[in-house]
Amino acid sequence: MPAIATAATTSHAAILGIGAYRPRRVVPNAEIVDLIDSSDEWIRTRSGITSRRWAQDDETIVSMSVAAARDALAAAGIDAERIDAVVLATSSQMVLGPSAGAVVASELGMHDTAAFDVSAGCAGFCYALGNAAGLVRSGQARHVLVIGVERLSDLLDPTDRTCAFIFADGAGAVVVGPSDTEGIGPVAWGSDGTQTAAIKQDKDFKTFFTEVAEAAGSGTAPERPYIRMNGAAVFRWAVTFLEKACRGALDKAGVTVDDLDAFVPHQANSRITDALVRALSLPDSVAVARDIAETGNTSAASIPMAMEQILRSGAAKPGDTALLVGFGAGLAYAGQVVTLPPLP
Repeated sequence: MPAIATAATTSHAAILGIGAYRPRRVVPNAEIVDLIDSSDEWIRTRSGITSRRWAQDDETIVSMSVAAARDALAAAGIDAERIDAVVLATSSQMVLGPSAGAVVASELGMHDTAAFDVSAGCAGFCYALGNAAGLVRSGQARHVLVIGVERLSDLLDPTDRTCAFIFADGAGAVVVGPSDTEGIGPVAWGSDGTQTAAIKQDKDFKTFFTEVAEAAGSGTAPERPYIRMNGAAVFRWAVTFLEKACRGALDKAGVTVDDLDAFVPHQANSRITDALVRALSLPDSVAVARDIAETGNTSAASIPMAMEQILRSGAAKPGDTALLVGFGAGLAYAGQVVTLPPLP
């Protein structure tokens, strides 16, 4: 029996560069409140959101990903042809195939590059980042492009008081590659499938297509599928469980909260962020990402966009040590400690 060769491994991986794309259209709370019978004050109090970005027709999953990726490549000083794999996290790609990652790779001028999509809801970016670091360390890839992207406005019922003001659109990307020192700690991740009702699409497409067929010729149309959320259930799960997840990521990386310069949680809700800051007893010196105020909840794009914002604002700087944690539909979570990368 012949011996099967193994790839040459790499000891350490790091984020080499970051980029983000924010849609042009700014949607203030005032544009939403009448349809959901709410108020600007209620939305700010419940979520911390003052405005969000919704994509226009030409701002697609692919085009937003490409724009964010180009900035990340520029920041890393890496040409597209040096990328060995693309890992794209999204829950709002409106087709089952081809993968958005493969189309993005081609749009960037990559040829014969491995590419695949990850569906892990709001934890998607941290799942993708964990996989990318593993690919680099194992020798399966030298440089990996990781993208988190969403067009959640396509999935919103504009009259749904629980969702219409929360979710938004955008893209963030990073380049992961080899490093002399460790820049991406081991991922702490998991899921709880008993909580699927907390955030989900309210009907599957088979049910919807059956309803469409039954309504044919009747002059009526069934309601299309929408994303729905039980905000109270998500909040309870987050504030009772995520402290353990955060501490797991810190322990795996061998650091403590006192070693942190920044905390970049998924931008789900400002109250959840506040609860995690208190539960972890973060020092006042730790910069906390609060991109949700003007960006909304962009699910898989949330963490890379928040990383880019906290760096661009100057609250944190390249080389700082940051704790990332994503959580959402599944319910799933993932987190890791990283060294923050340079901006383009």
